[in-house]
Amino acid sequence: MAKIVVALGGNALGNSADEQLSRAQLAAKSIVDLIIQGHKVVIAHGNGPQVGQIRLAFENSGEEVMPLAECIAMSQGYIGYHLQQAIDEELVSRGIENVPVISMLTQVVVDADDPAFQQPTKPIGGYYKEEAAKKLMRETGAPYQEDAGRGWHRVVPSPKPIDIYEKISLQTLVDAGQVVIACGGGGIPVVYRGARYQGVDAVIDKDFAAAKMATLIEADVFVILTAVDYVYVDFGKENQRALKEVSLTDMQQYIAEKQFPAGSMLPKVEAACEFVRSGKEKTAIIANLEQVAQAITAETGTIIRS
Repeated sequence: MAKIVVALGGNALGNSADEQLSRAQLAAKSIVDLIIQGHKVVIAHGNGPQVGQIRLAFENSGEEVMPLAECIAMSQGYIGYHLQQAIDEELVSRGIENVPVISMLTQVVVDADDPAFQQPTKPIGGYYKEEAAKKLMRETGAPYQEDAGRGWHRVVPSPKPIDIYEKISLQTLVDAGQVVIACGGGGIPVVYRGARYQGVDAVIDKDFAAAKMATLIEADVFVILTAVDYVYVDFGKENQRALKEVSLTDMQQYIAEKQFPAGSMLPKVEAACEFVRSGKEKTAIIANLEQVAQAITAETGTIIRS
């Protein structure tokens, strides 16, 4: 039996409430496969499309826009609700009624002096024409950037996680055998100021937050779920090659060779390597959403070990 943290991408959950619930039910089948095998499972999830929809709703309402930390908290609530329902229903459908499932609002601590605060890069919210975006920049002081010809939208910092405020509660629930959904959307970003924690306008990469969570609760395995079966080198070329079992040293060399796109696979690979470096006999896996159980038994997926 292993303690496993599973990171589920926000894009994998669709773009509407109905689609999200349907996708959550699909993810639940893979997660329950692990529970049935006797593993302790913690789930993290992304919220890219969802937090953008929440933010856009405020922008279009004409009312004061809710701070980003609060928008992330909202997304944790309703994504966690869908995942919690889906996992519980899948457990019951398989005759398992004594495994509690809970979603936890999670604050992830970042460093107020993280260089990311000086270089916002994470896009959020809706698209605007250049003139409208520049008007918003003048009025609000918030930065906007053009995005690959699709329009302009706001960018925010993406600092690295350094701690989880609720880590003791999280560990207690996991040790008690509960299935926990935590660090949704990378967590609600908070910094320590004036003897208390305060939310900040930032988005933490959910894979790095999940890797930090996996390290703090001393997980054995960290699984990042994607839309592909393996990580590839020389992707898209005639000599492209799937990475099946790879050492931490070799994976770091591939990173140095810039084998992985910065906006998609690179953060997943870096987060996986970060977890493997955190202790002895740690395993990270990057695999397809529908093949989690097979990835755990090394039948598929990219497996990274020290």
